[in-house]
Amino acid sequence: MNAPTTAPARAGKEHALQVTAFINDQNSEEIIRQALASLDIEDVSISTGDVIMATASLAKQPSPRLLLVDVSDIDDPVSAVLDLADVCEPGVRVIAIGDNNDISLYRQLKHAGVAEYFFKPLIRDQVARSCNDVLTDNVDQPSLFSGQIVFMLGVRGGVGATTLATNAAWYASEIRQRWTMFVDLDLQCGDAALLFDVAPGQALREAFERPERIDKLFLERGTIHVRKRLNLLSSMEPLGNTVEGSEEGIGILLQHLLRRYRLVMIDIPATVAEYLPVTLQMPGTMVLVANPSLTSARDIARWHEYIGLNTPERRTLLVLNHTSAYGGLTEAEFARASGLTPDIVIPFDRELAMNTNFGVEAMQKCSAFKFGMVRMLHEITGEPVEEPASLFKRIFLG
Repeated sequence: MNAPTTAPARAGKEHALQVTAFINDQNSEEIIRQALASLDIEDVSISTGDVIMATASLAKQPSPRLLLVDVSDIDDPVSAVLDLADVCEPGVRVIAIGDNNDISLYRQLKHAGVAEYFFKPLIRDQVARSCNDVLTDNVDQPSLFSGQIVFMLGVRGGVGATTLATNAAWYASEIRQRWTMFVDLDLQCGDAALLFDVAPGQALREAFERPERIDKLFLERGTIHVRKRLNLLSSMEPLGNTVEGSEEGIGILLQHLLRRYRLVMIDIPATVAEYLPVTLQMPGTMVLVANPSLTSARDIARWHEYIGLNTPERRTLLVLNHTSAYGGLTEAEFARASGLTPDIVIPFDRELAMNTNFGVEAMQKCSAFKFGMVRMLHEITGEPVEEPASLFKRIFLG
């Protein structure tokens, strides 16, 4: 790897560069150096490598404002770029460079969030112009983050939707390294902040009441940082203090979040969801959570009908939670009562019930629940399912 060209780092603090590049041929590297020099950009690191090396490197260090990556000789450049997005910080912009002059590849990369794609041999002035546009915000460049929305809706209170949603968000951010935003739409009685062991804020109320204020700075100031890759928007308003909002405001908020996060998890109580018919039809995944009670079987059928049939952009998953709990319907009885077959079945976990009061970190240790939750994430994002460790492995192999 070539020695990087860098400006002096800030003393005592890891420094996020303006521009980082991973390029695997000297001719392209030299043109990029010339292009950046013509813009008087000195805060630069250029290394020999490709998009895969960039992913490995940026998983361990701050992301730059602009990232140039080589996708030459990569079997699936689009998947590689999406893997890169999982480890980059929100707001990073990417220019891809390759050896394939293919309009289909160009469109796919742009759809994945790449600001620009250049094929070799590079032209210095074109590279300089695109870099300048990104760094000066002269144009509305797309973000690498083309996020996915997941609505988690408990068909009635107490079915465990918030527990599932918070644990799924934690797992996606901590284990799968996805930049994740959790939005708790229960502004009076939401439990997300409690489970994450953080204090709720006021930004969510402000976003609903004054959506015109939502911008990058607003989100940076109002976001509650739970972990490195997990952020939260939640409020705890006084009981009876109605928050006047509109679907238009919620839509504006979600559009901003989708440009900054790979996964936007929304915990939406049934009492709120019924007043947001347009929001529920946004592209993404709707997860309906029920427990094995007769009332849940009735309500999940009603919500399934209300939301409507799946489309190419939006689908509904049915989760039956707390099965095998004393007095609950069997899976077959639930299917007969609701007329629907659950996509995911999560058994009752006594260990989980004991650890709920200790927050998400404690609940992550509950193997049966965790396996069911990971299977749910697999259905949503395509993430691989990790088989639970056997008793032998847990005891003797740690």
